[in-house]
Amino acid sequence: MGKEREKERAEKKMSLKVMWSCAAELKFFLILLLTLCGLATLMQFVPTRFTISTSDLRVCISKLISEESQNQNPPPTHEREASSLLKLGLAPSPLPSPPTPSPPSVPQDRMLDNGVLKRVFNPYGAAAYSFVTMGTYRGGLNTFAIVGLASKPLHLYANPTYQCEWVPELNSTKPISTVAYKILPDWGYGRVYTVVVVNCTFSEPVNADNSGGKLVLYASTSGGGDRDFNVTDRIEALTEVPGSLDASLFTSPPKYDYLYCGSSLYGTLSPQRVREWLAYHVRLFGPRSHFVIHDAGGVHEEVMEVLKPWMELGYVTLQDIRDQERFDGYYHNQFMVVNDCLFRHKFMAKWMFFFDVDEYLYMPRKSTIKSVLDSLSDYTQFTIEQMPMNSKLCLAEEGGRHYRRWGFEKLVYRDVKRGIRRDRKYAVQPRNVYGTGVHMSQNVAGKTTHKTEGRIKYFHYHGTIANRREPCRNLLNVTEITFEKTPYVLDTTMRDIAGTIKKFELKMIGTRLQKTRQ
Repeated sequence: MGKEREKERAEKKMSLKVMWSCAAELKFFLILLLTLCGLATLMQFVPTRFTISTSDLRVCISKLISEESQNQNPPPTHEREASSLLKLGLAPSPLPSPPTPSPPSVPQDRMLDNGVLKRVFNPYGAAAYSFVTMGTYRGGLNTFAIVGLASKPLHLYANPTYQCEWVPELNSTKPISTVAYKILPDWGYGRVYTVVVVNCTFSEPVNADNSGGKLVLYASTSGGGDRDFNVTDRIEALTEVPGSLDASLFTSPPKYDYLYCGSSLYGTLSPQRVREWLAYHVRLFGPRSHFVIHDAGGVHEEVMEVLKPWMELGYVTLQDIRDQERFDGYYHNQFMVVNDCLFRHKFMAKWMFFFDVDEYLYMPRKSTIKSVLDSLSDYTQFTIEQMPMNSKLCLAEEGGRHYRRWGFEKLVYRDVKRGIRRDRKYAVQPRNVYGTGVHMSQNVAGKTTHKTEGRIKYFHYHGTIANRREPCRNLLNVTEITFEKTPYVLDTTMRDIAGTIKKFELKMIGTRLQKTRQ
């Protein structure tokens, strides 16, 4: 019994010793917890600029990690100062931003002293560009032509003016100025924009020493658009670097006898029709000829395959003019396109032709293009009579072989309706022309003749160039017919020479285009 009591006393003493040793550690933990709570309470009364956030800690850590690389490439002084402030937990004061300009005040309606309410009109934006340039070309030692578009209402209802200035490359020579005159060659067909050819003719040769310079155009609204303002745009139209002027171009014989200036090509053109047209006219014009084609969206991949062989032989130049669609002019801006072609190649050809890729020139068998044009050499311009062909009526053949023939070979019915005016196409001697149109030019120096019947004409296959299906819709075996209230007669003029054209193509480019599709 006595032993059991002594054992209980011993266990109680052991428990007290364990609790006392744990109480010391518990006391230390409680003191630490109270200290942290006190610090947290004090931090609420400390200003925010002395606080350290998690983002500040990340910045400090990244600065310490990259310290070595910064020592190799020390940052500028203001960056080092900012870094020091960040390490101390202080954010640098931001650099002052430039003051934002205050918007101009908008005039408001106001009451006048006489009791009248004065209304205000505030304009925004612009209706159309004052001038859009396509090209600038020399016409001689002292004259230039600038081809482009301008706001049609501005030219229709106002009188905008142009001034030209030649600024020499060398500062020792003074600039020279002249008042320009304008030509509007599209006869009012323009829409938002109209075609303008600005002629700059100076009183003396410019850049005669070939030292270089710039042609500057000053286009002024002259009270058009907004009568309170005469807005003048300064346009650097042409730059000639020193030594670039070849004055012999204006007096040398032209490189080509005949140059074709094509209007804007657009839509889904038939590769086969383009193929036929090119082979026909390359043979007609001969080796000293060239064709300038303007792509306004119509030269797709298959048409490009047709053009490539002739481009490689040097007969065709293709220009991408698709960006002109940004400016709403007449018929894909074809008046601007043909004028640019005129001035760009003015000294490169003896004769320049303007017609379309669904039209075929033709001379009688006993004549050639050279003999006909030699007979017209006294004229600056001549026009060409049209032979309109039906685009649906074809001559029936045994065995249904018509689908193998070329378009101008099987479309053989000609419109003979009388008493109507038909469009004509034309050719010019370009060195005597100052502006041109689609069907003829009214800005020439020299004579024009329309009496060319029996010497030259053109067959017009309207609607075929954009038709990618078989053109024959009606197969006939008659010499005369009235179709859709129009009389037609059988005319096999073009059909009879088709075999010669096919042999010529085979000789010039081989069989590359034999599988061309409609």
